[in-house]
Formats: sequence, C-alpha cells, structure tokens
Amino acid sequence: MSVTPTETTRSPRPPRPQAVLEVVGKQRLSPRLLRLTLGGDGYQVLRRNEHTDAYVKLLLPAPGSGLTPPFDMDRLREESPDLLPSRRTYTVRHWDDEQGRIDLDVVLHAEGDATGIAARWADQAQPGDRVAMNGAGGAYSPDPTAREHLLIGDHAALPAIAAALESMDEQARGRALIHLEHDEDRLRLDHPAGIEVIWVIGEREELLERVRSLELAPEGLQVFCHAERGLTKQLRRALVTEAQIPREQISISAYWALGRIEDQFQAEKKEPVGQIDE
Repeated sequence: MSVTPTETTRSPRPPRPQAVLEVVGKQRLSPRLLRLTLGGDGYQVLRRNEHTDAYVKLLLPAPGSGLTPPFDMDRLREESPDLLPSRRTYTVRHWDDEQGRIDLDVVLHAEGDATGIAARWADQAQPGDRVAMNGAGGAYSPDPTAREHLLIGDHAALPAIAAALESMDEQARGRALIHLEHDEDRLRLDHPAGIEVIWVIGEREELLERVRSLELAPEGLQVFCHAERGLTKQLRRALVTEAQIPREQISISAYWALGRIEDQFQAEKKEPVGQIDE
C-alpha cells in the first residue's frame, strides 16, 4: 500500500546548530551604534561565508527567565513556550578567522522601556557574557564584473553596506545612499575612490526621493537595497517599475518593519503585507 506524504510522515527538522560565543569587546561607534566583539570556541560552529550581508540570529531569553545558553529549543517549545528566547538578526560586520571572533554593530533606537530586547542586551553586555546564535546566512556580494554599483539602505543596513564597500575592487564605481535620522551617526567608511557615499539625513522618505532623482542606466548595474519594509516596497517600485532595472540585478528585502518587533515582522513575511515583490 502506498502512503501519501503528510505532516505526520515527514522527518522532523533537525535542530539548528547553536554557536555560543562570549562578549570580548564593546565599542561605541556613534551615539546610536554600538559594536560588540564576540568570540570563543563557538566560532567554529558558525557557517562562515564570504557574503558581505552575512548575518546571524541571536537567541535572547527574557530577563529573569533563568535560561542560559545553549538552549533546548524543542523542549522549551513543548514545555514552556512562553520562555522561548527571542530571535534577533544582525549582520556580521567583520569576521576574524585568526582570533575566532565576529563584530556585530547594533543600532540603539531608543531609551528606557522603548528599547528593544537586543539593543538592551547589547547596551548592558559585559565581557564574559555568553550569547547563543544560529547562522550564518547571507546571499549578496558585490559582483566584480558589474559596470556600476548602487547600494541603498538605512541605519540597520549600514553594517552590510560598509562591509560591501570594503570588499570592492579599487576600480569599482557607483554610489551608496545611506539614510540616518541624525547627522552625528555618520561613520568614516573605507570605499573605492570611484564609489560616491551619499548620506541622507532626516526623514526616511527623503531616501526614496534621492533614489528617484538618480539617472540610472540598468545595463551592468548591481543594486543592494535594504531598509524599513514600507519604504523598501516603494524603493522596489522606483527601481524595477520606474527605472526598469531587471529584478535579478537587485538584492532587495526589508530589514525591519515600523511598529513591529522582529517576531511579528518575520511571521508577516509569509503574508501579503510582508511581501516586497508585487
């Protein structure tokens, strides 16, 4: 008798490997950007990759939960789902294979009760603190054969844009448009002389207007575009529909959504509201 595969006959998904690293350094890069350096034997567990948008997902338990990494996620999901650690996604700004360390740059959006769990953890982290994570993922790297590059993003995408600029050939040409709410959060970025770095300070809608004002030649253009979800949808329309850049030449997704914590944001990716492509 043949059996039609169902949810009950499929093999369970193997648990995602957790890398547990320690805080070994902490540096304030700007008023609202904090760099944490994490290292230890857990570095070997990470799926190291060469993508400039490589990312890890931190597993952060609620304060007072008593949980310490690594976590038995399956057991927590079954017995204490309310204690499941929150997942928060961060770009790996630097990989240090020799020391077995990574740098994560964390945006500090607010203060007090308005601060998110990841920003609060990062701000309070001390050397020796341990944190579990899954990863690393990633998909984008600058194409050395591209005629021109266009990088678009906000504060959350700044680490990935900075990593991309550092990886480019000296002959690379193009523009990077980076939105910040506050001028004092600008960073000095290493980049090829042929890449113009444009800081867009103020309301996030100004980034859309600056992109629409560009004269773009689609042929040979590689685009990296990541920002808040509502803005990213508008940027996608400006790039694909208005500027006629082929979709396959564009790395585009939302890094976050206004008014959503990441758990809600990730869940909505499967719903129409979370779709970037029309």
